[in-house]
Amino acid sequence: MKYKCFLIFFCLIFVGYTQSSFTQFKKLSGPKKWWVILHPFKAKKALEISRDVKRVTDSIRKTNMLDGDPSGGQVDAFRHAYWMARLREEIGKGAARSLGRAHERENYKMYKERRLEEGIVPDEISSEMDFFNNDVGLSLTRKGNKTPRKGLIYRVINAITGGKMKVIKKNKKGEFLTCSGEIITTASLKGKWKNNKCLVTSNYVRE
Repeated sequence: MKYKCFLIFFCLIFVGYTQSSFTQFKKLSGPKKWWVILHPFKAKKALEISRDVKRVTDSIRKTNMLDGDPSGGQVDAFRHAYWMARLREEIGKGAARSLGRAHERENYKMYKERRLEEGIVPDEISSEMDFFNNDVGLSLTRKGNKTPRKGLIYRVINAITGGKMKVIKKNKKGEFLTCSGEIITTASLKGKWKNNKCLVTSNYVRE
């Protein structure tokens, strides 16, 4: 195990990482650590993009361009699609998609450990939503395109408001609904990976 850690450390330092970056690496989940090991020359750029995507998403959340919901709503869809679009431009489709898959495997581990993502414990329907929106994001650009940031942001927003992505069905109070419109109680969701939440198109109007 010590040899493996030393080898990983050497690889990270070789591609320009610092001691603090190695400390961050040790905090990653298993799936993301493996992604970094398999993509050492792309990992630093992916980290920079991920941080910028979080900053942009937080800004979008404070506007009225989307629904303001980061947990199964349009803002959640934006974060995933914009992340994938930015990653594809910089590190390519394959590496971007595999990082997205690593993130979803991490979410399953978070569910098993009952840890929160954006205030809620991840579940199967959330992962289905993320995978779908990741694919849409990947389709919005190409590697090397270098689309102006503002242009790409609006490209993603237009895809959301045009109903090309998925969100989880909720009412105006933010309560989860079944596909038939019944309220799902919080108690019934506790500890369940599979549940009866419902995916709808991203231009769904809450009632």
